[in-house]
Amino acid sequence: QVQLVESGGGLVQAGGSLRLSCEASGISVRINAMGWYRQAPGKQRELVASITGDTITNYLGSVKGRFTISRDNAKNTVFLQMNSLKPEDTGVYYCRALLFTSWGQGTQVTVSS
Repeated sequence: QVQLVESGGGLVQAGGSLRLSCEASGISVRINAMGWYRQAPGKQRELVASITGDTITNYLGSVKGRFTISRDNAKNTVFLQMNSLKPEDTGVYYCRALLFTSWGQGTQVTVSS
């Protein structure tokens, strides 16, 4: 059974930084493609960043150069480093193994202007 636990969200001013963590169990983040999604109020959930087993990364255009996805294989954890945050980055952030349907509970990120 795949379980994902996100943490690290919070309230931050525009221009600030946050680091999100996603601790996985039931799967290996080393060999599975993993992604971070976000859902802003009133909007659909969107894929923000992904990382493959070959460590190939992809980013949503609006976060390129500001967000970095990475993983720690020993801790079976995926991270999302978010810098130069903007109010439009506000939302609930979720991680997911791209080939599985399980979602974590998400972590709230709020960026004030």
